[in-house]
Amino acid sequence: MKKALASALTTALVVGAASTTFAAANPFSDLPAGHWAYDAVTQLAADGIIEGYGDGTFRGDRQMTRYEMAQFIARLMAKDGLNGVDKALVDKLAAEFSDELNNLGVRVSNLEKHSDMVQWTGELRYRYWSRRAENWDGNKKKTNTNQLQLRLFPTAEVNDHWKVKARLTSTMEMSKDTTPTTQLTYVYADGNYGKFNVQLGKMPFYSVADDGLVMDDFFSGAKIDYGDKFKVTLEAGRWNMTRGVTRNMNADAAAAYRDLAGDEVASYQGIELNYDDGNKFKAGLAFRRFSSDAFKYTLGYSKNFKEDTAKIFSLGASYRFGSSVTLKGAFARNTAADYDKNGHYIELQYKGANQKKKGSWGAFVAYRYISDNVSLAPTFDTTNWDSSEKGWDLGVSYAPLHNTLTKLGYFRGKALANDRDKSTLYARVSFFF
Repeated sequence: MKKALASALTTALVVGAASTTFAAANPFSDLPAGHWAYDAVTQLAADGIIEGYGDGTFRGDRQMTRYEMAQFIARLMAKDGLNGVDKALVDKLAAEFSDELNNLGVRVSNLEKHSDMVQWTGELRYRYWSRRAENWDGNKKKTNTNQLQLRLFPTAEVNDHWKVKARLTSTMEMSKDTTPTTQLTYVYADGNYGKFNVQLGKMPFYSVADDGLVMDDFFSGAKIDYGDKFKVTLEAGRWNMTRGVTRNMNADAAAAYRDLAGDEVASYQGIELNYDDGNKFKAGLAFRRFSSDAFKYTLGYSKNFKEDTAKIFSLGASYRFGSSVTLKGAFARNTAADYDKNGHYIELQYKGANQKKKGSWGAFVAYRYISDNVSLAPTFDTTNWDSSEKGWDLGVSYAPLHNTLTKLGYFRGKALANDRDKSTLYARVSFFF
């Protein structure tokens, strides 16, 4: 550490170690009153930041070691009353000397997160779908979609318990060279108190119990979690049904659907019970209730067109055999619907690509029975606005580079509405930062 002790400590004093009037007595015999660092060093000693040597000397002209600097930083970390700018400087010093501070028994992990009050992560993803569907006359209809999307995830720290999280999404249709549309997809306050967590605002909406069979979207309202391995989740708010229906449509098709259906928003309440042993076994049970007049006008939902609710029960489980093979499945039922009221899937996974591990890969094969009356906005790559389907889905994933992920899959089956052939070839390339 090529820095004289007196110079380093005096510089550090600027970050707030002592902002009071310098009136402390001189505790060091080798520090004359006329020394340029006299006021700073004596005040630091009075504040307990520096101690000197047992013989009463300071020895300020010698070079510091990293270990001595770490001792000094540790005392600064323990000092109260630093303003935000000074605190950030101390935290950056703590991050630089983290190894030495850990050897001193001082943990800096909680301090490092304060060094930047807003952190950004993101993903640039390209997605491709090539869909084939057999019409009533036996001809095949082909629809291709090329989507480029940029996702930015800012996280702002409010205090030790609360953060504000958001997502900015910019999407364009590459085959038409459209101008990207950018929106604030969600923003919510996230409060964490150990086993208790609360979220308020517009937030991600994922059905954990059935691993996305029912829902993978966003809703506005409140969410409360309590527990560790066994967790209880309560949710309530409003969900925009047309957004879930049109999420994989191109811009023209989405606009046409909204003109036809209107911007229907459902009132929503839900409860989930989930268990995760953190190793091999997961299981969950959930109930969700949606209320909207849109259900009355949905063909193939109720016999008398008077039902305005969806009451969906779901359950799911997964088990990992050894280190490579996982078997999972889920079932859901909408007790308010008169038609296509059930949905389910079973999936076998082998390994799995990890974007952090270059060269990692995985494969899966699944059978899915997906009904729009149950899976209101499912997570699967094959689903879109006419997603009522049954069939086999298989795919592979691969991480060719660090922080990259690729996926290729193929679905072949039949549409529930007419039992005609249906297939989807899909691919994804993601860059994470």
